[in-house]
Amino acid sequence: MFATIITQAIRFGVVFLYGSTGEIIIEKSGHLNLGIPGIMCIGAVGGCLGANMAVASGSKFLVIFMGVLFAMIFGGLAGGLYGLFTITLRCNQNVTGLTLTTFGAGVLGFWGSKMGRLGTTFYRASKFFTAPMFGQVGTDGFSTIFLSHGTLVYLGIVIAIVVAIILKKTRTGLSLTAIGENPAVADASGINVNKYKYVACILGAAISGIGGAFYLLDCTRGSLEYVIEALGWLSVSLVIFSLWKPNISIFGSFIFGLLYIMPNYITGISFATKELLKIMPYLVTALVLIVISFFRKRETQPPSSLGLPYFREDR
Repeated sequence: MFATIITQAIRFGVVFLYGSTGEIIIEKSGHLNLGIPGIMCIGAVGGCLGANMAVASGSKFLVIFMGVLFAMIFGGLAGGLYGLFTITLRCNQNVTGLTLTTFGAGVLGFWGSKMGRLGTTFYRASKFFTAPMFGQVGTDGFSTIFLSHGTLVYLGIVIAIVVAIILKKTRTGLSLTAIGENPAVADASGINVNKYKYVACILGAAISGIGGAFYLLDCTRGSLEYVIEALGWLSVSLVIFSLWKPNISIFGSFIFGLLYIMPNYITGISFATKELLKIMPYLVTALVLIVISFFRKRETQPPSSLGLPYFREDR
């Protein structure tokens, strides 16, 4: 039972990890994208379509590659749309993000109902995603917890580590961080602020899109009966919990995943109580916000220009 709970917590946590890693990239550029839940929904649509196109080939690599590619394309397009409205057209970031979430949830709901009426399922494609990356593994606790996951679980961890290294150790990452802290100073030093912002919005959304595809094609085994936007909001909360650090998100995602699934393993309580207990990740995030507000250390605070529009003409 213990190994099963931990394994499920890791799988669900990776959904949050993809979403939070993408949102961290976007927020490092100074943009607060509340459209991540909708972007994950749109990425789920793209991932299912891409995987379904390749499923006839029978190639595990091709199915996963097409699923990830289309999820990133669909998510990236949504991120580009967000960038167009908030960077070029100077629209309010919060309003744009919430509109994108509503749009993405509607797209997934409409598309899912249409696929359901046509009798289309993605269970066959999901088998390639749920298959253990390292092949047949043992039934001992170590193998079950660490070696029994599909390819996208390990990919999500690798992406988070790579993003953490880029943000902290490379010139590109440091330039992006500088933009999030003070875009006017970064602009004056020769950094192309708008270029960085667009790349961050598109790349961050593309990574978040993989999270939506992973949820449908791995966690729910291709079922279209589940909603994703609630998991997207948890991904945004994880950004705060992890203090805008992707490496901490790896551990935070496991905690969020554990808190999210634990009510399902508690016996003797009603369904309503189980659903109520699923707010625990939000309560933990609120606690973290309270704690860091007392210390006020720069490394625990969000980017200084987060949510603030930047117009070069006003510099």
